[in-house]
Amino acid sequence: MHQKVLILDFGSQYTQLIARRVRELNIYSEIIPYNKAPKSLDPYNAVILSGSPHSVRGENPPKIELINYRQNLPLLGICYGAQYLASEAGGEVKPSKIREYGRANLTQIELDSPLMRGVELNSQVWMSHSDTISNLPEGCQKIASTADVENAAFVFDNEETFGIQFHPEVYHSKDGIKVLENFLVHIAHFDQDWTPNAFVEETVEALKAQIKDDSVILGLSGGVDSTVAAVLLHKAIGDRLHCIFVNNGLLRKNEFEQVLEQYKGFGLNVKGVDAGERFLSELKGISEPEQKRKTIGRVFVDVFDSESKLISDAKWLAQGTIYPDVIESVSATGGPSATIKSHHNVGGLPDYMKLKVVEPLRKLFKDEVRRIGATLGIAPSILGRHPFPGPGLGIRILGDITPDKVRMLQEVDAIFIDGLKKWELYDKVWQAGAMLLPVQSVGVMGDERTYENCVALRAVESTDGMTADWVNFPHEFLQSISNEIINKVKGVNRVVYDISSKPPATIEWE
Repeated sequence: MHQKVLILDFGSQYTQLIARRVRELNIYSEIIPYNKAPKSLDPYNAVILSGSPHSVRGENPPKIELINYRQNLPLLGICYGAQYLASEAGGEVKPSKIREYGRANLTQIELDSPLMRGVELNSQVWMSHSDTISNLPEGCQKIASTADVENAAFVFDNEETFGIQFHPEVYHSKDGIKVLENFLVHIAHFDQDWTPNAFVEETVEALKAQIKDDSVILGLSGGVDSTVAAVLLHKAIGDRLHCIFVNNGLLRKNEFEQVLEQYKGFGLNVKGVDAGERFLSELKGISEPEQKRKTIGRVFVDVFDSESKLISDAKWLAQGTIYPDVIESVSATGGPSATIKSHHNVGGLPDYMKLKVVEPLRKLFKDEVRRIGATLGIAPSILGRHPFPGPGLGIRILGDITPDKVRMLQEVDAIFIDGLKKWELYDKVWQAGAMLLPVQSVGVMGDERTYENCVALRAVESTDGMTADWVNFPHEFLQSISNEIINKVKGVNRVVYDISSKPPATIEWE
């Protein structure tokens, strides 16, 4: 049994990043919504209170019974969690004069504090709050400040209870992982024994117990997530795993044939189902992004329902769902986080479909999935494949979808991706693709006037998909790709490059 960190989720979009940083320290963590807080703390060795979109000064702020936590276990409040600790103990929280969002630097640190040991003066931290702790409660000591935030970190006397106003879980906090390590390893005395090997062993055993003697069908996509999920499940249940790769008509150029070939060496039961015409027929005339996603999801489920009936004892549908899919669709833990967009593989199955869902990767980020895949012996060429959205090119064609638009975008995408590989840029990019815009513009080809389509190229750098920045490609590369697309793809006369980050933009356009 691993020692556990309890992360109480007050609704922050960053909550799972806390869990991810904890896992980087090889420590197991568990996220539970504040309103479903466990009655017993016996299974846990430390508690972290997350941030929140709410204010402690609001009418109905999220609350827990702090008396159950303080002095019972090491306790760390982050952002809202810190303000809540201070407010409940008699401190004062006021609106900030300006919304404090973005980079700041620690201008004062009490290095004698075990929480701040090893953190450098002027170390950059990430702020994201509109309230500030103006006065600490009696019995509290300040242990860090920034130029604008006096009480950036504090500790309660004679307790292992700490509050920090900044977000150590965000990469922009340069010594954030050090703060978490100080809290968990040096203050709470955790053993760092939760590793990829441990995850594989424990997940395989959990899958065996969950599935028993049933059969499972899994939707392969050729990508990292579904491949790692398939290998994990195969390790647990062997030939009772039946993998199905569906051509939804929205894959990359020649991808259906290439993926089926790719899996021949895996020892998996893999069946290819070409349902492209069915998907495109159902999508005809639909242009609203959410409706497109939901239509693709519905047909996807229908196809699997039909295929499952051909497999004896198939009682489970496995999916390679990972956490960024979940947090953008619904709160992963039932907490009060916001919905950004729906994902076709998130949210359960319709009542008529008699399969139960199993998602072994649901709480992992992409880079963690890749580490698990390496532990399972999956080839680097597969683990390094860029993420590709479940709805495929359907959400990269803005507006309605037609076979001609799919053909056009497949050609553009193939030129872009092949170009990245030829220029040895592919492995330096987190995700890349092309968008077909609902825009036509005047152009000149030879002596003729054209009125054709515009495509946007998109490439981002990221670690976990939660934040991303655009890739600053050499101009010569962009010039070469633009020329090749316009010369070779009939119907395109203009190419643009997307230079927006996430946030505020998302990686996909729909």
